[in-house]
Amino acid sequence: MLKSYVYIYSDPDTQEPFYVGKGKGNRVFDHLKDASDSPKAAKIQQLLHRGKAPCIEILAYGLEEETALIVEAAAIDLLGLDNLTNEVRGFESIKYGRIKVEEIEAQYGSDVLKEKDIDDKLMMIRINGTYNDSLSPLELYEMTRGFWRVDVERARQADYVLAVYQGIVREVYQVAGWFPGGSTFTQRTDDEDFAKNRYEFVGRIADEPIRQKYRFKSVAHFFPKGCQTPVRYILC
Repeated sequence: MLKSYVYIYSDPDTQEPFYVGKGKGNRVFDHLKDASDSPKAAKIQQLLHRGKAPCIEILAYGLEEETALIVEAAAIDLLGLDNLTNEVRGFESIKYGRIKVEEIEAQYGSDVLKEKDIDDKLMMIRINGTYNDSLSPLELYEMTRGFWRVDVERARQADYVLAVYQGIVREVYQVAGWFPGGSTFTQRTDDEDFAKNRYEFVGRIADEPIRQKYRFKSVAHFFPKGCQTPVRYILC
């Protein structure tokens, strides 16, 4: 019995996979009838118009639902979303998907950053819900630097901003200045109204000695359970 399974669609000429999916029953064949304007459907229709059929393979079968979701996520991450017509990474790919060894070490073996060991003026910003380990340095910087409701006078006292995800410091930035939200060049596409009455900083990745001092340290204890604010100041 197939139970849940994971399948791959490939180009018959190049043998390069272009879609990874998960399903039960005849789900694997449903895409052949897809008339939407999605990249996957467009690729299949392109092949069919050339008199070709996509190569369809079952990657793994006989799986429980959650296992199939994890296998699908792993396959998408391995092949790379940029090389596929899938529009999103797989189910809980942040939790189960492809991840750098240093990220695993940070998640399960981080040293706790104690307040007594901090001798710099810091501002911690939680970026939970938007982070994933495949972000480029520029994407992480843009995500961290704005837009925030902050006490701007206190924010301007901080020399460094720590980007925090799941209680772990992911990056350290040296701040050049804080500005009204949306007033500096950005690659973000937030609605202008969202930036109103908020602030953003401009800066750069901190020098390596400072970066090593704080990056991948656990700071979860600075954000106790139930704490709603994404910002914490440690202004020694």
